[in-house]
Amino acid sequence: MAEQRILKFMNDAGSEKLSFYRNRMNGYAGLAKALAMESKDIITMVKESGLRGRGGAGFPTGDKWGFIPNDGQEHFVLCNADEGEPGTFKDREILSHNPHAVIEGMIIAARAVGAKRGYIYIRGEFEKERAVLEGAVAEAYDAKLLGKNISGSGFDFDLFVYRGAGAYVCGEETSLISSLAGLRGHPLLRPPFPAVKGFYGKPTVVNNVETYANVGSILNYGTKWFRSSGTDKAPGTKIFCVSGHVNKPGVYELPLGTPFTDLLAECGGVLDGRELKCVIPGGSSTPMLLPNEVEDMTLDYESIASKGSMLGSGAVIVIAHETCMVRTIWRLAKFYEHESCGFCTPCREGLPWLSKIMESIILGKANGNEMELMASIIKGIEGNTVCALADAGVTPIKSGLKKFADEFTYAIENKRLKYQFWTEQTAGAQTVRS
Repeated sequence: MAEQRILKFMNDAGSEKLSFYRNRMNGYAGLAKALAMESKDIITMVKESGLRGRGGAGFPTGDKWGFIPNDGQEHFVLCNADEGEPGTFKDREILSHNPHAVIEGMIIAARAVGAKRGYIYIRGEFEKERAVLEGAVAEAYDAKLLGKNISGSGFDFDLFVYRGAGAYVCGEETSLISSLAGLRGHPLLRPPFPAVKGFYGKPTVVNNVETYANVGSILNYGTKWFRSSGTDKAPGTKIFCVSGHVNKPGVYELPLGTPFTDLLAECGGVLDGRELKCVIPGGSSTPMLLPNEVEDMTLDYESIASKGSMLGSGAVIVIAHETCMVRTIWRLAKFYEHESCGFCTPCREGLPWLSKIMESIILGKANGNEMELMASIIKGIEGNTVCALADAGVTPIKSGLKKFADEFTYAIENKRLKYQFWTEQTAGAQTVRS
């Protein structure tokens, strides 16, 4: 196993405690250095580190912080812990086993942008993780690492944990901000962006759990250390959550730029020695890749983009040969249909329409024009909604129609599916019945 930085001690008892974080991980040493620095110097250091957002978009973190104006307004720092992308389960591991790294990163971010208050917006179903996180926040207050005059520096910062209600759309930053403010959790048009007008209309930084978890070590060990792992354009490690048809599903922290084949080997290979059929490399909203496309692929933003997909959240879903892709894609489509907030007509009406068409194919009730109709509906949805949920929802269908057209054609023409292999590991236990 390559060097781990965030999850190195996840299997050690008590790793979530402040004493463990300080004694074993040199925790809050980065904060001590940040408190002695000018705000602009902190931002410069994070920029020079090359840290990119670990939530999906991969936007440079230092640049995002640098967008916050020095205008004397109240500023806010938010953590997006509303992990809901199918196949993604890395943030809950960080929150369970290394919550103080997230807290330290948020305090440093607050120092950098002049924020006095921060919120961790956590997925409502994460009951265990919420309890651990709230315990860590309480420890930080008791140790004078949060609150008034942190460590005698004169800097004040209060941090709160806020439970979401289980809406996938609130993983989008403007929906998260709306929900946090007590409004309906639906996306807002941009611009203005949160850095200009965010929480309560004030400049706001929103970063992901894994992103914040990297910040303290960057301040403590320096940019050269951080860049010693990963690639030039994507420094550092990345946590990959691997699910589907592998022998050892789980979370794996590896340097960015690691060959995909190395990750697959870490996972014990494809389940039961089966042949690889395809890989979804960055969560269910990223296009599928075939075996010949991943054999020379490295796990970084640029390499995966060159193959026509995205690194996304680092959620790698492995699918074995003879899996029914029509039913797998339908199951993903049902998720996005269910999670649409209904704010935009193309999303509200289009996603259920696509699901019903696929159901007709699965049930042997197709009339022959389903593939053309789905392509037309997808064209009407893409780029025509406020947020990216609709585009995410059509991605598995669009990708599947391209990569597995033979299976759709077979099912339509023969009134039955080409493959029957179907497990909960593939896409859940839900079935279609006539």
